Amino acid sequence: MITQKSKAMSAWTHADPYRTAAIVVFALLTAASLLPTVLTPIPAMVDYPNHLARMYLLAENGKPGANPYYEVHWALYPNLGMDLLIPQMARWVGVENATRLFLLCSQLLIIGGALTLERVAKGRTQMGGFAALLFLYCLPFSWGFLNFEFGLGVSLWGVAAYLTVIERSLFTRFVVNAIFVGALFAVHFFSLGIYGAAIGFYELWRAHRQKASYHVTALRLMLLAVPVALLLVVMRATAGSVGSEGTEWLFQYKPIWLFRIMNGYNLTVSAACVLVLLVSLYLALKRDVLTIEPVGIWLAAGFALLYLVIPSKLLGTSFADLRIIPAAAMIVAAFCSFSLPSRRWVAAALLLVTGVILANLATVFAVWLSYRADYTTLIESFHRIDRGARVLTGTSGDGEDPPFRDLTQYPMAYAPTLAVHYANAFVPNLFTEVGKQPIRPIAGMQRLAIPYGGPVPIRLLSAVAAGRTATDFPPFIQTWHRDFDYLYVLGPASANPLPDRLQEVDRSARFVLYKIHRQP
Repeated sequence: MITQKSKAMSAWTHADPYRTAAIVVFALLTAASLLPTVLTPIPAMVDYPNHLARMYLLAENGKPGANPYYEVHWALYPNLGMDLLIPQMARWVGVENATRLFLLCSQLLIIGGALTLERVAKGRTQMGGFAALLFLYCLPFSWGFLNFEFGLGVSLWGVAAYLTVIERSLFTRFVVNAIFVGALFAVHFFSLGIYGAAIGFYELWRAHRQKASYHVTALRLMLLAVPVALLLVVMRATAGSVGSEGTEWLFQYKPIWLFRIMNGYNLTVSAACVLVLLVSLYLALKRDVLTIEPVGIWLAAGFALLYLVIPSKLLGTSFADLRIIPAAAMIVAAFCSFSLPSRRWVAAALLLVTGVILANLATVFAVWLSYRADYTTLIESFHRIDRGARVLTGTSGDGEDPPFRDLTQYPMAYAPTLAVHYANAFVPNLFTEVGKQPIRPIAGMQRLAIPYGGPVPIRLLSAVAAGRTATDFPPFIQTWHRDFDYLYVLGPASANPLPDRLQEVDRSARFVLYKIHRQP
């Protein structure tokens, strides 16, 4: 006998007007979600300009006129996705387009991987694609963690591939796992961790369901770890490394990230979207409209525990814990099912998810499009800089870090690093950290490099210029007025803070460029 619930499930999962409506809505939302990347030459993502600057250096390495302040040092680092791919792509489409194409491919990998994983997990697609669109511009992605985003897309495909062969021989599983471990090791180490955690939790659930012996379970998990162990041995033998020193737990931020995660530019929009989704999921579970498979519960519990115990800063990589949230949401969604009982339920569900996606998307469009003119003005200002100059970046603010800073201003933080390409300049906060990037400042400039430092508050620069230094002042600014030629002050335009040391060269709504009167 067919129950009302099975009728509803049949109505949602087979070819009928309900499913057709869902497909049409999903296709339209996907096209709209990709438009910001397609329409924006330089996406307004926090780290994106810094990555773009490094891609220019890699593409120009060895050519006449290459930047004299930086050199390339390749080693086996597990964070080289874009560094390996974009310079090759740039031969055909240019560096700027290649970097944007890399971002677009990352987004397509995320969407396609979520759909494929759900298809493999339960034989149909229902929630996975919408989950991917909900998080397509979440905080880690809007901050420009490009290798992580690309790697997470590969991870979703890897989990799907592993589940496809999970009932086959150990050798088949070993080969499939080794292929994705190798790819993810090269792209991004944390994405490899997400992949390993997902299939590890799945294998533990499988062992529990089958009442497998400890010996069999240990063998399965060991086969998953062998390729990683071998790559780590090779990395150490070739002088490679994973990130850098620095591990820090910031437990007070973990509850905040849950409400901050949905939108990287507006806390109110993010919190509202999260609350709407949480209330809707709670009601759906209470009314038996949403069901979670047992393996989905295991995965959700495993990722929740991982989120609680993982440091906020791991091996020099900041915001490690918050990256788990979008990954867990997309993976767990593959093991959830909706059974919507009527057309009204279908319309309400589609309306709700569309509203959340469009709310996030509207914020992204507003920020990204506003920065098109700002980035253009900034690039034009590079032509006012002497080629080969040393360029420092400051800020008129207090230098407060996320999550409490106004992140609509944050996409300008690393934009001056593009001077390494347009003016062959030295910029101290270009990403050049050992264990992460293959670019290094030459020996004579390493004392001025701050690979992951942001703009320096102007109050510190003013204090140094007035002779008021302190032991906690960063070494690279203690003689800034003698070491650098130009200063970008980011933030709302204001009066010259040091008229006896700085001469205004250019200004816009988001920055002022000064020439520094260097004093011996």
